[in-house]
Amino acid sequence: MSITPTRALVTGGSGDLGGAICARLAADGLDVIVHANSQLARADAVVAAIRAAGGRARSVAFDVADGDAARAAIDGLLADGPIQVVINNAGIHDDAAMAGMSAAQWTRVIDVSLNGFFHVTQPLLLPMARTRWGRIVSVSSVAAVLGNRGQTNYAAAKAGLHGASKSLAREMASRGITVNVVAPGVIAGNMAAAAFPAGTIKALVPAGRAGSPEEVAAVVAFLCGRDAGYVTGQVIGVNGGMG
Repeated sequence: MSITPTRALVTGGSGDLGGAICARLAADGLDVIVHANSQLARADAVVAAIRAAGGRARSVAFDVADGDAARAAIDGLLADGPIQVVINNAGIHDDAAMAGMSAAQWTRVIDVSLNGFFHVTQPLLLPMARTRWGRIVSVSSVAAVLGNRGQTNYAAAKAGLHGASKSLAREMASRGITVNVVAPGVIAGNMAAAAFPAGTIKALVPAGRAGSPEEVAAVVAFLCGRDAGYVTGQVIGVNGGMG
């Protein structure tokens, strides 16, 4: 008798880090749902690469900041069965010193990272709890731990994931569901290349280099596995020693 693979939803799965997470989870045998907001073609490319490697994947598009749109999309996904792994990776930057930051900059960043966490995770909890097993991992940032100039909105949103995840971990532990946060530092990709020249990275990061998306994906994959059942409510840094 065949065993139905565990389904995993990765928000922001069309980006550099999200794509690496999707690829790793698919390689580990999960049936991956690659989420995008406006970049559906990029999500479809991630899906195509996973399928070419022999994995299972599909794409979905909705705005995590829009509660009604997220709920409608997730209800459609749940019609095919429970989703037992969710990776809250969707997030945006809109940097400015707080003295010059607009209300729109503040609100949109928090809407995507923090309200998006609620909009995506909350509808999945009861179906997940009925299976008595699940993994919830949110992708934060070293900025939430150390702070960063020009990122009060981003740091606030990501730090909010820490408190929410620690509380949710207490609520769901008896159901076999773990809830953790991975907080990357400087990770190679389009965003880091523009913001962190090589000399800056050497000054900021004790390891003297940017991390790779695959290094973050490996930690996420561990937290999603059977061996991580006693790891919950934790914030795990992947930052080359930054803090």
